[in-house]
Amino acid sequence: MTALHDLSALEQAAAVRSGETSAAELVEHYAARIEQHDPSVGAFVTLTLDAARAQAEEADAAVATGEQLPPLHGVPIGIKDLNLTEGVPTKLGSRAFADLVPPLSDFVVEKLRAAGTISLGKTNTPEFGLPCYTEPDVAPPARTPWDLTRSAGGSSGGAGAAVAAGLLPFAQGSDGGGSIRIPSSVCGLLGIKPSRGRISNGPLTGDINGLATNGPLARTVRDAAALLDAMAGPMPGDPHWAPPVEGGFLAACEQQPGRLRVGRYRDNGLLAEGLHPECLAAWESASALLEELGHVVEDIDAPFDPGLVPSFETVWAVSAAGVPVDPAAEESLRPLTRWLRERGRSFTATEFTAALAAMQLASRTAIAATAAYDVVLTPTLAQLPAPLGWFTDAGDPRAEFDRMIAWTPFTAPYNTSGQPAVNVPLHWTPDGLPVGVMLVGRPADEVTLLRLSAQLEAARPWKERHPASW
Repeated sequence: MTALHDLSALEQAAAVRSGETSAAELVEHYAARIEQHDPSVGAFVTLTLDAARAQAEEADAAVATGEQLPPLHGVPIGIKDLNLTEGVPTKLGSRAFADLVPPLSDFVVEKLRAAGTISLGKTNTPEFGLPCYTEPDVAPPARTPWDLTRSAGGSSGGAGAAVAAGLLPFAQGSDGGGSIRIPSSVCGLLGIKPSRGRISNGPLTGDINGLATNGPLARTVRDAAALLDAMAGPMPGDPHWAPPVEGGFLAACEQQPGRLRVGRYRDNGLLAEGLHPECLAAWESASALLEELGHVVEDIDAPFDPGLVPSFETVWAVSAAGVPVDPAAEESLRPLTRWLRERGRSFTATEFTAALAAMQLASRTAIAATAAYDVVLTPTLAQLPAPLGWFTDAGDPRAEFDRMIAWTPFTAPYNTSGQPAVNVPLHWTPDGLPVGVMLVGRPADEVTLLRLSAQLEAARPWKERHPASW
């Protein structure tokens, strides 16, 4: 028998519209699953089930009266705890903001509500979204449902854990250095880092470095595309605007990609821990599948120089220092956060702007170097999902940060360039751990990535692969 959480988000939306199920039934179904499974996976920081029940009642009344319904009407979702949500505790993964209740919502949160989704709560994230794992002081660690001894990744770790465990049909996340693609790989999901400027970070979040963007995590390509449609669009005053996509992203999933030229690389000079054999196997298997589907796959040199890392570190540290923490709460921050903030405050404005300029030059060079290719293929991660505590066991913040770079060497460069990138869950280890691969598109070309991802999903479906707790 098909359970409600077996349905895709789009199937749920269709069932609500037809009366086959109701928004209230969906909310109660997921509330029961959260009660049963969230203590094991640590997906949520705050639940908003009373508000969700009230919204579901309104949603079902709208169906009954024949009102025109938004595309994702009645479908549950989770909002990452870095995103401001009016009237809902938003801790930013930090004890320093444990009591923050924002008076307004981020623009993307408002857009998701307007699209008809119903938030069940705030998903787990590390402090200020800085690490690539989700083990904050304000909540239990987020674990991948595929192995509860391992991290769900980060910084959208709670979002990834929730969707993979069947606690949500899809989720909103954000990605400043890999924070959607990392948990998507670790949790066996399709995760999209959209193009720079595709989704607004407004109204309050500054965007000086252009690294971070909101984006979707989902079990299917079509669900991710539908969620991207709901989130996409600029806010007046945004510094970056991606050109609109005619017909939308969901429609792109129904279109064939044509014969594509794919450049691939597996070493970018940052593999301090090497490339795990299963990550290599995932990359090789994806390459073979692309060739089977008629695409041309060619080896290329990594387009980003590893010498870019110090500039990225400078910008990352300055961003950490820019979070407005009460001086009295500074000592409550985690060691990695304090170290990054101290480093960030040590840089001059000249050093910061020089780092930004170096990143922009590297981006122009990398985009030009791969201009002949429709898509670039890399591993998403260099190693398997990390055991809980592995990063902090490094002993000091510098060593911890180096471990993060070695574990995630492929993701952050494409935050630097602003190109769209997706994690595609095509490979599992013999022990049942998901290992993703990353597809990178030309600037502002999510459409090609979605067409290709949908083709890969049809050729090697993953929707029915579930962890034991499903």
